[in-house]
Amino acid sequence: MDGLAMRTLGDRNLELGPIPAKRSKWKHWKLTRTADDVAWLVLDKQGASANVLSADVLAELSDVLTVLETETPRGLVIRSAKPSGFVAGADITEFGVMDDPDAIEALLKNGNAIFDRLDDLPCTTVAVVHGFCLGGGLELILACDRRIAIEGARFGFPEVLLGLHPGLGGSWRSIKLINPVEAMTMMLTGKTVHARQAKNSGLVDAVTEERHVLGAVAAALDGSLRLPKPALPQRVISGIAQTGIGRRLFARKMRSEAEKKAPSRHYPAPYALIDLWEDLGGEPQTMKEAEVASFAKLLVTPTAKNLVRVFFLRENLKKLAGKAAEKVKHVHVVGAGAMGGDIAAWCAWQGVTVSLADMQPIPLAKTIGRASALFGKIGRKSAQTRDALDRLIPDLYGDGVGRADIVIEAVPENLDLKRKIYAIAEQRMKPEAILATNTSSIPLETLRDGLARPERLVGLHFFNPVSRMQLVEVVSHDKASAATLAAALAFCGQIDRLPAPVKSAPGFLVNRALLPYMLEALVMFDEGVKPETIDRAATDFGMPMGPIELADQVGLDICVHVADVLKESLGWPMPDAPQWLRDKVEKGELGKKTGKGIYTWEKGEAVRAKDSPLPDEAMADRLILPMVNVCIALLREGVAETEDIIDGAMIFGTGFAPFRGGPLHYARQRGVADVTKSLKALAKVHGKRFQPDAGWATLK
Repeated sequence: MDGLAMRTLGDRNLELGPIPAKRSKWKHWKLTRTADDVAWLVLDKQGASANVLSADVLAELSDVLTVLETETPRGLVIRSAKPSGFVAGADITEFGVMDDPDAIEALLKNGNAIFDRLDDLPCTTVAVVHGFCLGGGLELILACDRRIAIEGARFGFPEVLLGLHPGLGGSWRSIKLINPVEAMTMMLTGKTVHARQAKNSGLVDAVTEERHVLGAVAAALDGSLRLPKPALPQRVISGIAQTGIGRRLFARKMRSEAEKKAPSRHYPAPYALIDLWEDLGGEPQTMKEAEVASFAKLLVTPTAKNLVRVFFLRENLKKLAGKAAEKVKHVHVVGAGAMGGDIAAWCAWQGVTVSLADMQPIPLAKTIGRASALFGKIGRKSAQTRDALDRLIPDLYGDGVGRADIVIEAVPENLDLKRKIYAIAEQRMKPEAILATNTSSIPLETLRDGLARPERLVGLHFFNPVSRMQLVEVVSHDKASAATLAAALAFCGQIDRLPAPVKSAPGFLVNRALLPYMLEALVMFDEGVKPETIDRAATDFGMPMGPIELADQVGLDICVHVADVLKESLGWPMPDAPQWLRDKVEKGELGKKTGKGIYTWEKGEAVRAKDSPLPDEAMADRLILPMVNVCIALLREGVAETEDIIDGAMIFGTGFAPFRGGPLHYARQRGVADVTKSLKALAKVHGKRFQPDAGWATLK
């Protein structure tokens, strides 16, 4: 280790290469050489917690390469000095706002030229990767001769999530290096692969522990590193996929699969990438040039612009979490039903000790079973499942409440029951502990009555399924302390959820906006419209699932209850839940959870009629515009402070068509005048529930 710079990463050290003899002349890169003529190039973007390939980072890399081309070392090793990982990708704050395709092409061509120079260096180049290596970061290491991954590293091309595909050589370099079908799958899905998967595919050459990095680098430089050999099936598929006929066959299958999740009418990027590969996969140089032109064309599309907006909405919600003075160590959850159990399981997975209380052992046992299945699915090692289960403690007698930093109540929407739980919990809680409720519809002003410390009460409204839905509504009331709210926001960040701060109001934000969408669908069904037709109108608009299917997923009993509560508390001019719906609830036909609701459910899927009529153009407006109308009311009433919070909450809490950028952004792009005109037209036909909210007049 003599002469090596070290950085502590928690309980390990990161070897960054030799200690510089003098201060680097570059802001972001540090270049040094060892006595045996190996250059170590370390990226540490100034003023940032994560490395991104901004214009100045690439410009400095070009200068570094000029030095290396003039005085070529025996070998070059590239590392990151950031604890968070290697490179998070290109700098979206720079390219995401560009509108000129020619300027975009020029920028990409310059970046490609820099990566080509790295590729052409006459010495062996080795990338050593820890943490995340995404997008442009992955394209950077693909330009190196060898790639060494540290255990825990993750690799991916997330560009498709921004309505794009790789633009710095990722498409042609990846299909040349590994099985083209695997490479295309990575680019088309945006999913990351962990280090061992990357080695199995040949994306990286070795996986090692941090303490063995120097040995792995030495082996890579002297040629003794044992390179991975793909399995025979991979080699066969790769061979087929490298032929023109093979590409056409695989491309057809890829288009079919992509259409199921990202319809081409809304998301052009996957299909542009498939076209590139099918047409030019055997011509790397031509494909490189076409990749740049295609990327530049995609970046100026409304889809990409809106998906870039969604990226920033996510980042802004993350920032709202802030940083806690002290992390939550123990959470006590009251109620081991589906929601409470899943909240407890997720917190345990995120490293928090959780005691889960319920009056009956059976719900606790079911929660442990569900948690074990979840952990096995999302974890990579059995030890992760074991450790998370160790942190999830069944608690029949509620002993954990006295040790908890946060107590989360997740029992049914029964006011008396909740108040009884609070009365008992307050007597046993630590004075500084937070009392949180997962209520979806009861105002906190009602729940706080009788509390000795109402300033410690906050809403933490999770969404189902907890492990997949990123949003948590952090609900405030006028007696909640600033410290309580700050701690609740920080806790969301600690467990990897996106906090949306909202004020206490009936239905809060998401449920209140979503209810008119679902109720209108039920009214349409009552009018004789087929459920498949209604759902198709919504999914054609871009919603992840239709409102009828969503009602069945949520539970028809819950839909009726929330509709009744909100109609009474808000005095909305909306229709009552139809009588046939109440009859279904009475008969126990509650939806997916009972196997029958509006749809019949088999093996977890709704059984749909195949001959349903296609929706007309007006049907989507009838479903979507009431939701948009409520969003402007929420802004006017101050339930949420900004349009961004509302748009972010609706995207991450309901799946509102991401490529449209959020309901209020959609209204702006469509035109406020057109939205209000359409609402008035609907009101004439269907009633006052479509009357435009007064907030439209003040939208600027």
